[in-house]
Amino acid sequence: MASPATSIPDTNLGLSRDEIILLRQHQAAALQSAGPSSSRAASAASSQGRLLLDAGSLTALGYHFDRLMGAIQGRLQQLNQQTQLSVQRQANVANMTMQAADVEIARFKAILRQIDELEVEFDKVRRIREIVRGFRSRVESLERRL
Repeated sequence: MASPATSIPDTNLGLSRDEIILLRQHQAAALQSAGPSSSRAASAASSQGRLLLDAGSLTALGYHFDRLMGAIQGRLQQLNQQTQLSVQRQANVANMTMQAADVEIARFKAILRQIDELEVEFDKVRRIREIVRGFRSRVESLERRL
């Protein structure tokens, strides 16, 4: 069992209940990897509402948190990479969509331009038709006179 000199009541740390529970779990995990006697000492201290403060326990806890932080940083890097890939994919999709829209807009403008050209041609044909009707009317009226 841990002596009062190498452990401290966990309530003296100024942590919330959830933080104390988390700290106990991490100390137990850290000391499990240090060996069975350390693990038993941590378990005994925890059952008394105390945390071990000896150099070995603190060193094991420090290594444990270093590994934990490394794992968190690794996962964070993975998530950052996945986020960047996702953003890049979405940007590519948006870019392709904009390019396709630009192509369709250009095609639509070309169609409108052709419609305008056809309307001009129809107007010319209408004018020519009116001129032809006028000539025919004159020719018919001249034929009637003759």
